[in-house]
Amino acid sequence: MEQAKRWAIRFNGKGIMNEYTYMPNPNLKILFFPEMTEDWLDFIVACRSGKSHDFDIVEGPMANDTIFNYIQNFVDGKISRAAFWELARFKKPTHQISFHTARALETLSFKTAYEVYDEK
Repeated sequence: MEQAKRWAIRFNGKGIMNEYTYMPNPNLKILFFPEMTEDWLDFIVACRSGKSHDFDIVEGPMANDTIFNYIQNFVDGKISRAAFWELARFKKPTHQISFHTARALETLSFKTAYEVYDEK
């Protein structure tokens, strides 16, 4: 919720947040990462490099701004894989469910929307 709010208000200090109910569909092709692993890093790097995949939904740790910067540095060859893991191990990622197909979007039902503001 905190990150969604930061994104919603990032341009002018106010925005709209939507909430949805997610109903899992076992017939969809889902890739689940329970935590940041070598496979997770390889998948993220492949996606950031433009490689496509055929999953309806991808779920697992989300690279926050700090971790994303480490990933980009790894992709750019500025740090090694070992250096990435050394930097990332003290950062707690948030959780993300990413919907990649129209079939995946059918698992969502709109719940509500509300305005959010920068409270400074």
